[in-house]
Amino acid sequence: MLELSDVRAGYGRSEVIHGVSLTVPSDGVVAVMGHNGAGKTTLLRATVGLVKTNSGTVRFEGEDITSLRPSARVARGLAYVPQGQQSFGQLTTQENLQVVADGRKNGRALIKEVLDLFPALTSLMNRRAGLLSGGQRQQLAIARALITSPKMLILDEPTEGIQPSVVAEIERTILELTRRGGLGVLLVEQHIGFALESAERYYVLEAGRVTSTGSGGAGADVDIDSVVSDVRAAMTI
Repeated sequence: MLELSDVRAGYGRSEVIHGVSLTVPSDGVVAVMGHNGAGKTTLLRATVGLVKTNSGTVRFEGEDITSLRPSARVARGLAYVPQGQQSFGQLTTQENLQVVADGRKNGRALIKEVLDLFPALTSLMNRRAGLLSGGQRQQLAIARALITSPKMLILDEPTEGIQPSVVAEIERTILELTRRGGLGVLLVEQHIGFALESAERYYVLEAGRVTSTGSGGAGADVDIDSVVSDVRAAMTI
């Protein structure tokens, strides 16, 4: 379980996140939504240690990790996929996966597992990542993170600029992984329908503060259209 308690964070003297608290279960999806500039990415970067936390605590599996370096948080099971379909553009798909798998005793099996999750990558193994479409690069970015066998996957805008068919594939994969157990997902997303269909709980962030929270559609009997309307209303306040 990942738990943020009254977290305040920012850049230098500029505080962006003002006392945010949220909880992500060890086998479910939690979505954070909000307009551009609401502080969503800063919140994720503070969670993984890329932005200094001014106060509050970040706990993972009961351990206070607030003061740990990003590498130590990764070693404990956090995996972060930043915004922008990031990959090593000059390397092939195979090489991008291999870079992460190297040094892991079951690296070959891990690559096979992520290819089973994202079969579209199988025919692209010899293609340079820089030549892939945005959706293919995003699948590759998530696949690379999953090779680390994380306990908590943190995704920043995974559907940005991606065609609907790939969005559906990413959603299917996320839900399949959490159904297996042993993986929690913290998802920042502006695609409201995708976020609410995937997440069991959502938080709306505005100017660095949580202004609304509630239940999403994954694993619950929820009128998703009503929830979407409520979230859109919260994001316009």
